[in-house]
Amino acid sequence: MVILAFYGIHRYQLVWLYYKNRKNAAKWDEPPARFTEEELPFVTVQLPIFNEQFVVDRLCEAVCQLDYPRDRFEIQVLDDSTDETQNVAREIVERYASGAMGMPPQPIVYLHRTNRHGYKAGALDKGLDVAKGELVAIFDADFVPPPQWVRQVVHHFAEPGIGMVQTRWTHLNRNYSFLTQVEAILLDGHFVLEHGGRSRAGVFFNFNGTAGMWRRQTISEAGGWQHDTLTEDTDLSYRAQLVGWKFKYLQDVECPAELPIEMTAFKTQQARWAKGLIQTAKKVLPRVLKSDAPWHTKLEAWYHLTANISYPLMIVLSVLLMPAMIIRSWQGYLQMLLIDFPLFMASTMSVSTFYLVSQKELFPKAWHKRIFYVPFLLALGGIGLTITNTKAVMEALFGVKSAFARTPKYRVNKKGEKSQAKVYRKRLGIVPWIELGLGAYFAWTVWYAVSTENFFTVPFLLLFVFGYWYTGLLSLLQGRFERSSNAGQEMHEKPYPIGI
Repeated sequence: MVILAFYGIHRYQLVWLYYKNRKNAAKWDEPPARFTEEELPFVTVQLPIFNEQFVVDRLCEAVCQLDYPRDRFEIQVLDDSTDETQNVAREIVERYASGAMGMPPQPIVYLHRTNRHGYKAGALDKGLDVAKGELVAIFDADFVPPPQWVRQVVHHFAEPGIGMVQTRWTHLNRNYSFLTQVEAILLDGHFVLEHGGRSRAGVFFNFNGTAGMWRRQTISEAGGWQHDTLTEDTDLSYRAQLVGWKFKYLQDVECPAELPIEMTAFKTQQARWAKGLIQTAKKVLPRVLKSDAPWHTKLEAWYHLTANISYPLMIVLSVLLMPAMIIRSWQGYLQMLLIDFPLFMASTMSVSTFYLVSQKELFPKAWHKRIFYVPFLLALGGIGLTITNTKAVMEALFGVKSAFARTPKYRVNKKGEKSQAKVYRKRLGIVPWIELGLGAYFAWTVWYAVSTENFFTVPFLLLFVFGYWYTGLLSLLQGRFERSSNAGQEMHEKPYPIGI
């Protein structure tokens, strides 16, 4: 609890940095310098995809509508797909290259690899071999950049030392389900307070793998895309900042994307990030600590890259809670006030404060409506993911390699829309059953706490019950309702008709 409390206190620090350095916030319409129309640099837009047959057309359409001079612009569709996506993507690219949707022919090319060496990092690196751009923008398959995005970002590169500009993710399907509402708030906390606090304070922060633009020279000077971690974006970010490049974060530039609609897809995404950050910590933290960076930059890097170590600690806490309650049955209110309450404020309350502040920044008139989600944020983000993320963290610590597990996207935006989720649904394994078992264990601890009149701990324990049961049951049951509702419906021969 003490170690977890330190990471919780760090969340308070990020909120403090965000407000303390508010005057340092970068704005898209206030770059220190600007290019004239004739000086605008050549921009390559890279679209790395892998088995994205439901969203690739939406992505290509949005990118082809970006407002930028076509004589200084190119689009690379970097396809590593092994399924129907190959044919779908190739035909879409050919259509836009010859002129479609009332647009003139677009400078778009299709590049397919016969192997997935290096996964996404390998695809991006291969694309750079033939890219013409001085600047490189990257969008994942589920993103829909607005037409003005490039012009909002590009002028910040008129400042010579800027190596990367990151923009804020927003959410196409935020209101699709209760799960996507919670996911949206979790990501809002990251993009408002983590990125906002770090960038404003001038310490290291990371490119998020998409919805950002790089100076090509920065990538090469930092050592290029490397694929020995699952978060190649964070790895490159730290290497680039260590060699002297500066990063900018434009919180006021939005780039909409699709949230995972299934619990298994959400777990896959979070586990990849958790494992990748620990791998990156092992790889780059020694260099950061030995560098000439200020001590507060090194400390922030430590907190950033090692934060997921909290998941194994949560497992230990889960196992020890019941024995601790029995051993400490003598404890009175004074001991509780001196020990439990400060730890509760540092760990649990810091998380809820962190996410509520992010909602207040984004939705100043309606943030109070999100208070309802706070217990579920704690239960899902802090507790429900502990099993899968602990496994990921331990694999990273012990050097266990694994493939880059993509997050499937289904082009589902509104409530009631059906997805083709079964095409890409992951195998569940034993993890949901472990989660249900832990939920039952904590239901027993709730009963014990009530029977011993230890009422102060009951709300805290209920978070564990809900967190484990919600993730476990949703992992097991998600998709069953769709299968029953889709029974008897005829499917297209191709999952997404190319003619549309």
